Amino acid sequence: MMKIVYYTDQVYLHGGLERVISNKLNYLNEKTDIELNVITFQQKNQPVCYGMSDNVSFHDLGINYDRSLSFFHPINFKNVFKHFKKLNKIINKIDPDIVVVCNYEFGFYFMPLLCSNKILIKEYHSSRHFYYHNRQNNSSLIKKIMYKVVDFFESKYNYLALLNEDELNYYKSNNKIVIPNALSFFPDGISELSNNRVISAGRIAPVKGFEKLIMAWKIVNESYPNWNLDIYGDGEPSYVEVLEKQIKKIGLENKVTLKGATDNLKNEMLNASLYAMTSITECFPMVLLEAMSCGLPIVSFDSPTGPRNIIKDGVDGILVEYNDVEDLAREIIYLIKNPKQRFEMGIKAYKNVKRFSDEKIMNKWLNIFEYEKV
Repeated sequence: MMKIVYYTDQVYLHGGLERVISNKLNYLNEKTDIELNVITFQQKNQPVCYGMSDNVSFHDLGINYDRSLSFFHPINFKNVFKHFKKLNKIINKIDPDIVVVCNYEFGFYFMPLLCSNKILIKEYHSSRHFYYHNRQNNSSLIKKIMYKVVDFFESKYNYLALLNEDELNYYKSNNKIVIPNALSFFPDGISELSNNRVISAGRIAPVKGFEKLIMAWKIVNESYPNWNLDIYGDGEPSYVEVLEKQIKKIGLENKVTLKGATDNLKNEMLNASLYAMTSITECFPMVLLEAMSCGLPIVSFDSPTGPRNIIKDGVDGILVEYNDVEDLAREIIYLIKNPKQRFEMGIKAYKNVKRFSDEKIMNKWLNIFEYEKV
């Protein structure tokens, strides 16, 4: 029987990566006889946030790094040997055929040393856009050496799995493949787009750019004060506080609500009329697939590099100029003002997103695994 290990930091927080892992494991459990394992290094005895089959075996290394600091900070770096030793022990115990590395930390460097006789896959779940451009413009010798070290270890993987075609130019080695994320759900029905409600969701962190969405909503509210913006997700308390103060300062306490995390984002989307995204960077955001599957048209910054690989501009959503708050507000107002256009885009979103069905995407993975379907 084939054995697979998915290696990541944790699967207890709500997020795109955690949902992707859950979806893949549940599909593989249902459709194959592969033995499924998850190795984490800081699960902290927390339950899995997205439902996974009881057939999946979980193994936590209990390293528990201080994630507010760099992995290379002395407080974290002192755990490197313990991390390597524990990881080596569990890999030897499981003896997998395939190892999929989902994070970018010490395990990324360890796995080629521990799994030279395995099929080794590195999944990238964030865009390398800024990394690439910083590399092009950086003259520091130390940085240049670090980039070369990363190149070396990436070349030791059988596959680097990227989420969209734009990312191909950002990697040196020739072991690149492109496999996008799959839909996590596909509702029986879609939103009626009749509620005066715009929704956004994601980890509450600066990279998601929620402060720009709130700025745009100030403009929207001037024309449509009967519409509300709801933002779902949890995250960095300091950033949550910044957003709360911003909302209060511009007088939108009754118009913009930070809802926290939800276990039923699908229902929230089905009761919204529009989805908005203002991320600084997104590689292939699951939340856009989910919103489109609920029949929501999207208004998003054309941020590198994901949204443009999902949204068909002017067809099932609108891509606005990157970081242009006024343009974002203008397009949200346009879809609020034009319900017929909003409805047509929502229908097309629902139809177009089917190209990312789990069957289509997971078949690509099974081909990589060289798994013969039972």
